[in-house]
Order: sequence, then C-alpha cells, then structure tokens
Amino acid sequence: MFSLPRAPIAVVGAGSWGTALAIQLALRGKPVILWGHSARQIRLMREKRENSRYLAGVHLPPNLHPESDLARTVSHTDDILIAVPSHAFREIISTMVPLLPPSTRIAWATKGLEPGSHKLLCEVAQEVAGNQRPIAVISGPTFAREVAKGLPTAVTIAANDTLFASELANHLHSGQFRPYTSTDMIGVSVGGAVKNVLAIAAGIADGLGFGANTRAALITRGLAEMMRLNKALGGQQETLMGLAGLGDLVLTCTDDQSRNRRFGLYLGQGKNLEQARTAIDQVIEGVQTAREVYTLARQRGVEMPITEQVYRVLHQGQTPGKAVESLLAREQKKEIDH
Repeated sequence: MFSLPRAPIAVVGAGSWGTALAIQLALRGKPVILWGHSARQIRLMREKRENSRYLAGVHLPPNLHPESDLARTVSHTDDILIAVPSHAFREIISTMVPLLPPSTRIAWATKGLEPGSHKLLCEVAQEVAGNQRPIAVISGPTFAREVAKGLPTAVTIAANDTLFASELANHLHSGQFRPYTSTDMIGVSVGGAVKNVLAIAAGIADGLGFGANTRAALITRGLAEMMRLNKALGGQQETLMGLAGLGDLVLTCTDDQSRNRRFGLYLGQGKNLEQARTAIDQVIEGVQTAREVYTLARQRGVEMPITEQVYRVLHQGQTPGKAVESLLAREQKKEIDH
C-alpha cells in the first residue's frame, strides 16, 4: 500500500485526456492518483513512467501514482476528476458515490450526452450524486498531447459551487494552463457535446474535397445550431461564444488531432464506418453523440440540419454526398432568427 503526504486528487480514466490532466495537476505540486481499468496498462505506466499507448514519450511526474483499484483510488481523496468516455460515465459515478463521504467533490472532463437518455452529464451527475454535492465540468479547446507537453491552453470550469470552481481552477492553473470559471454547466456541457458532431461534419466536407469557404460556413452555421439547442435547454448563450463553445468548435473542426474530424475525413474519402473506426482505434465520441443530439433536438423542436445529416450518415446509411445535397437543397431563410 502506498502512502501520500497530503490528500491527493483522483483522476479516473487513464486515456490520453485523463493522463494529460493528471500530469498537469501533478506538475502543480498536487499528489495525484490516476486510475485505469486495465491492470496491465497501469503496471506498464508504473514501470515506464509514461502512458505508452496514449501519450508515448511524455514523462509522468513522481507525485503521480497510477492505480487500477477504483475503491482504493477514490477513498483517499477529497476531489475526483473523471475522464472516461460518455457511455461509461453513469456506471463510473454510480460505482464511486457509495464509497465517498458527502464532502468529496466530483468534476469531469468528459464531453458528450448519456447514450439512450440524451441527458447532459451534469444531469446524470446530479441524479447519481445528489443535489448537495459540489460538481463541476471542465471543457474547452484542448488536445491531450498539447496539454501534456505544456503548450499554452485555456479551459472553462463550470460548477454548481463557486468555491469548488475556484479551487479546481487553482489546482490546474499554471504559466501554460489557464482555467476560467463559470456557473453555466448547461452551456459548457452543450458546447462540449455538439462540437464533436460538427467536427465529423467538417471532416466529411474536407474529405469530399470542399474548400476553406465550406469549412468556415459549416463552423458558423454549426455554432448557430449549438446555440439554438443551448437556448432550449436553458443554457447561457454567451457561454457558447467562449472557450467551451466557439473555441472548442474551431479546434475540433480544423485540426487533424481531432479524432472526430479525422473520422469524418475518412468517411468523406470513401471509407465505410468500420474502416474509419479501425483507422482511428480510439473512442469517437461524436458517433454516439450524433444520435443523442439529433433525438434531443427533435424532442425539443430545435432545428439542427447539419447534425441531422451527420446522424443520417452515421446511423441511417446515407452517403456523405447525399447529405451535402440535402443541406444545399434546403429552402432559403434569414441568417438570424429572432
């Protein structure tokens, strides 16, 4: 059994993003436990002092302890940061909560909606953890490798407790990593989910050989879709003009470090869904999120034509070319709806 001199922060999820955040926290001097479900992967991380699968060549600080026992991980901390895929979010948080005292605070850096229920992850967290526990979501334009390498990055932390947001921001803040705080968990959650769907659309457009004009139009009209859904769900519109909305959208739609964009590129270039998945070989959040956002938008009566076409390509067998034709054939309308 290991011992740490101060209560550590537990990072749950040893993929690229969880590892990058754990490194950032550790470099700030905080003891960190990083949990991963694969005992073999954790053993290799301890031996090599790097996450060879996801962040090869990036050294793990000495105060970062990889761990494969979830109960041991969360029982030694006051603050937990979850970084697992959205489909595993409810299971992980449901497993943890019975092990935690009421004072333990929970944050997550997962982006997406809950599969099947179409719920924002902040809704899931409140359902499972209760309304009294401090919770927070971290989002923004972030590629894990750039964070792990110490390249300048900014994020938004939205919480139901301003003290938690401030303290979490302080844990992460450094000369290369700047968190901003917010109380708009809905807006930050919507931005982090919908941008993955739009990144697939941008990748498809580029894969089909369309140019910069198309990409800029898609990002702009995609932002309009995101804002319509956010308004319907009760989020603050100005949130989506910041890091968690426009910032993350531009990042994932324009850079090939984005798995969702690369997935769309492969589809636009003629690969089928399975070939594109195999080529990426990591979770592509936008695939499942497209179904959830499309269904949620229909339930709320929100018009999201780009999202709809991505959904039809991914889940109804529509070809990328036909999806573009459907978008261009839509009737003329005003750009701004009042």
